[in-house]
Amino acid sequence: MHNVVDYFFDPVLRAPMIASMLMCIAASLVGVVVFLRKESLLGEALSHASYPGVVLGVILIGLIWGDQDLPFQTSLAILAGAGLTAILGIFCIQSLQKKGVHPDASLCFVLSSFFGVGILLASDVQFRYSYLYRQIQVYFYGQSATMTDVHICIYGTLTLVILLAILLLQKELKIVVFDELYAKTQGINTQLVIGVFFFLIVLSLIVGIRSVGVVLMSGMLIAPAAAARQYTNRLSRMFLIAAFFGLCSAFLGTYLSVELSRYLAFLYPSARLTLPSGPLIVLIATLFCLLSLLFAKERGLVYKQIRSFRFSYQCQVENLLKTLWRQGKTHEASFNELKCFYSGNILLFQLILYRMIHQGWLEKTPALNYKLTHDGEARASRIVRLHRLWEVYLADYLGVGIEKVHKNAEEMEHIITPEIEKELIILLNDPKQDPHHQPIPRKER
Repeated sequence: MHNVVDYFFDPVLRAPMIASMLMCIAASLVGVVVFLRKESLLGEALSHASYPGVVLGVILIGLIWGDQDLPFQTSLAILAGAGLTAILGIFCIQSLQKKGVHPDASLCFVLSSFFGVGILLASDVQFRYSYLYRQIQVYFYGQSATMTDVHICIYGTLTLVILLAILLLQKELKIVVFDELYAKTQGINTQLVIGVFFFLIVLSLIVGIRSVGVVLMSGMLIAPAAAARQYTNRLSRMFLIAAFFGLCSAFLGTYLSVELSRYLAFLYPSARLTLPSGPLIVLIATLFCLLSLLFAKERGLVYKQIRSFRFSYQCQVENLLKTLWRQGKTHEASFNELKCFYSGNILLFQLILYRMIHQGWLEKTPALNYKLTHDGEARASRIVRLHRLWEVYLADYLGVGIEKVHKNAEEMEHIITPEIEKELIILLNDPKQDPHHQPIPRKER
């Protein structure tokens, strides 16, 4: 097993590692803008539109120098060709949309037609330039393992251009991304900003296709940005988080590709099993995205479910306390009587009662009935107070009919904060009765 430091200094390992990391940073930064503009399919369309440019670059090298190994010239020709056809794809998409074609239809048309042209050209190159055809396959599927220090220089330059463009145009990009019409009223040249945005997409694509390939490049654009969106509402932080996810994806994808391939070769020496780094990079970026969608603190699905369960539990507890309070402080209720006010699972109901006893809101009598404690009475009294205050607000301040206020108050009583309660008291002049002429419990000091 290699030391982690070897991946940054070893002559064989450093180029795939560093170049992939640069690629993922660039793609992640541009992907933030693509994601926020809700143009995720644009990356897919342009990555496929770049494929005929890859083939044309190879054909150009073959016509000039023949079918031979010229890594620097071949890389430049391929990247230039990919960039040109990707730009042509943008013009085609915009032209179709100006003529009334639906955006999704124009994107799908460009994706399929350009990709079809690329496949057609590649089929001819396969027989005419057999060595150079293998270079086309590298860009089709991605193959970071064969990158050299030349690729570090090329990708480092392109990544620096993308980073500088985003830093210089961050303010304008922010306005155009979130409200293009407002940007126009502020005198911002939106066409120029959108043009730079398209240019950045093309740059990120031609940076990335050598590492993860034409087919998977769109995933590398969107996955880090979608993951970063779960943690922040600020654009600057989203850029940083997306770049971090892209960086980690590149590092882990390249590292695991080498180490797991070595391990598989040791276990199955005759099978020649390998794990290519490009797909692994995209898979790890996708894993980061999936984990973020599930476990991000504010937006994660799991945490949303936990918050929903907690709120449901809070409502059920407060409703039970309120029910016992209305029946009198000394009233004792049996399990079956309380169960009448609960429609869920009986085991969950038993757990709720156990938790209420544990929290000191209920106590069991010698007859095995349930009774409010002093703390339980105080909490129940506060819920009733909030309920009746809200009813007064709806009826007296908003003019809602008395017969309609109860249902809304049943919902609001669980979410009224002490600050809102204080505002209601001031606004309503500390009322003593609700619209049904029932006393409003006093607030305990």
